[in-house]
Amino acid sequence: MREGLMMDDHQLSLTAVVERAETLSPDRAVVFRRPDGSVGRTTMGDCARRARRLAGALRELGIGPGDAVGTLLWNQAEHLELYFAVPSMGAVIHTLNPRLAADELGYIAADAEDRVIVVDETLLPVLDSFRSAHELEHVIVVRREASLPDGCLDYEQLVSAGEPLAWSVAPERSAAAMCYTSGTTGRPKGVLYSHRALVLHSLAAALPDAIDVGARDTLLPVVPMFHVNAWGMVYTAALVGAGLVLPGPLLDAVNLLDLLADERVTVTAGVPTVWMAVLAALDAEPGRWDLSALERLMVGGSAVPESLLAGFDRHGLTIVQAWGMTETSPLASACRLPPELDGATDAERYSYRARQGRPAPLIEIRARGEDGELIPWDDEAMGELEVRGPWVARSYHRGRGADRFTDDGWFKTGDVVRIDPGGSLRICDRSKDLVKSGGEWISSVDMENLLMAHEAVAEAAVIAVPDDRWSERPLAVVVLREGRTAGADQLCEHLATGFARWQLPDRFEFVDQIPRTATGKFKKTALREMFAVARS
Repeated sequence: MREGLMMDDHQLSLTAVVERAETLSPDRAVVFRRPDGSVGRTTMGDCARRARRLAGALRELGIGPGDAVGTLLWNQAEHLELYFAVPSMGAVIHTLNPRLAADELGYIAADAEDRVIVVDETLLPVLDSFRSAHELEHVIVVRREASLPDGCLDYEQLVSAGEPLAWSVAPERSAAAMCYTSGTTGRPKGVLYSHRALVLHSLAAALPDAIDVGARDTLLPVVPMFHVNAWGMVYTAALVGAGLVLPGPLLDAVNLLDLLADERVTVTAGVPTVWMAVLAALDAEPGRWDLSALERLMVGGSAVPESLLAGFDRHGLTIVQAWGMTETSPLASACRLPPELDGATDAERYSYRARQGRPAPLIEIRARGEDGELIPWDDEAMGELEVRGPWVARSYHRGRGADRFTDDGWFKTGDVVRIDPGGSLRICDRSKDLVKSGGEWISSVDMENLLMAHEAVAEAAVIAVPDDRWSERPLAVVVLREGRTAGADQLCEHLATGFARWQLPDRFEFVDQIPRTATGKFKKTALREMFAVARS
């Protein structure tokens, strides 16, 4: 080996990301909306400097390398400070989802062994609901108006009194952050992220064919940071020197549009249901908001219907679909139009943009059919997607769910996909949501997207219901647009333009709203409980 030609074996630590923001982009704005609707302003440099004091205070409380610090916070400046401070001091930052049930939160806090929880004053009732399930050493409260509960510490006093901590470079393979899966099939499972994984993820996310961000951008992550490790996007902003706008808990369409317009946001990200509401607001009041700075909306979490793509195009706004999971840190693919489609028809371009796109650099993909064999990349065969790469989990915390991981490093996602010859993914369904009728698969995602392309349909979810003859049949749950009407026969005729007659739903249920999960996705488990009755 020619030792003299080797590169420096420098540790890929998040400390370098924080220090870069502190030294090279200290004046970049960090804007945040408080729970009362008011807007606060700080800078990357101030957040990084306060993070050093916060880390010093946590060290005085006995927090050391490997210890878990839980957070019950919104997308707010204090959360950013914690995400700078905790990994940089060698500890592990762990987001708790305040929208989960108390039983789940108690289980998660105990499983993660949180020693401290930092909680916003508005979420103290949530903490109280599960606190008896796990003994905490300290509770730190971010407060503006509420009195400090007995036995709790004041966040601002800790930061003010903390002795600034000098960062030491954390080993790149040590744990930096932790996030739990949604737990739709059994108990939530913890994913630990290494410093190395998050640094590489931050670099890849900034690339032109991914999120494509640089120092001239301002990012507004609508995705709640307690969901799928969404702080990965914030680390990308810190790395490249982009500005940040943090929306807090107020994620309704008007509040989001006000922030997007007032702060001249260039890139934003969220789940489709959020953008459906935003599109409705834009359609209702065209011209109210100046969104001329907004270059793209990164949308993931569930498949984006073509109707949503076209709807934002009408307002001169571009959706870029992406795909990822808690286990992929989260970004694993993004859908950018390839140069081969520069001269394509609108229909061809929309069809491609409705895909989840090509894997990010360094991410590998493959898919297996029901027979266990790898499917061809012909955009016809369907199989369960498997991924691997430097920011893809290789196991869950405490070794749970080992059957989701292969011996050679592939993670079984549970998403059923088609892959085209160019490596672009089209997610057809979650494996648990596929409708298997008479031995044939029917994609609920494709059916939902086509339903939502109907002018009278605002939202649609398709579930499998038991059937004595065919084992399962599709049932469509539909929310109609205000002032519009459509019946089952009319919607069936619309679906017949993209599906065979035998695939069409036997039942339509019309509802005022579709239940949502804690992260804003359609809650199909609730729909099955409501409507899954066998028909002979």
